[in-house]
Amino acid sequence: MRTWCYHWTPYKQLMTEPTNTAFERARTGLWLSLQKHLALIYQAEAAFSKAVAFADAFPFSPASVEADQLAAYHQQRSALRDLFTDETAQLDTLAKAIRTKNYTEDEKKQLYMLLLGYLDIAASLFERLATQVPSQLPKDEELEATQARFERVRGFARLNVKGIFGLLKV
Repeated sequence: MRTWCYHWTPYKQLMTEPTNTAFERARTGLWLSLQKHLALIYQAEAAFSKAVAFADAFPFSPASVEADQLAAYHQQRSALRDLFTDETAQLDTLAKAIRTKNYTEDEKKQLYMLLLGYLDIAASLFERLATQVPSQLPKDEELEATQARFERVRGFARLNVKGIFGLLKV
C-alpha cells in the first residue's frame, strides 16, 4: 500500500521562492541531454549490429565475407567510430564544465553520477569497436587516443563521485 506525504507551503511563499534553482535546471538539462545521446548511440549500435550479423565469431576473416557486407561493415564501423570520437570530446568538455561550476560538492557529485551512468553504458556499446573486428585491421591511432581520452573522462567522473575519502577507504 502506498502512502502519500503532503507538504503544505503557503501560496504567498510559493510565489516568492524560485521554483527551480540553477542546479535543478542543470541536472534536468543534463538528464535530458544524456537521454538524447543514449538514443543516438543505440541507433548507431543497432546499425552496427546489423552490419556484423554475418559474423559468427570475432575476429572474422574478411576473405569469408561478401564485398557488399564488408563495405557495409566498414561504413557502420566508421560511423560508430566517428560518433565515439565526437561523444568523447563532448563528454570531456562536460566533465570540465561541471568541475568549474559554482555548485556544492554534493550537487557536483549528482551531476557526475549521471555522467558516469551514461559513460558506463556508452563504454559497453563503444567497446564493440575493439572486439567486433576483422582479423586484420590497420592500426588506428586516433581511435586509440579516443579510447584513452574516454577512459580519462570516465576515471575523472568516477573519482569525483567517490571523492578522495572514498579512494582512501578502498
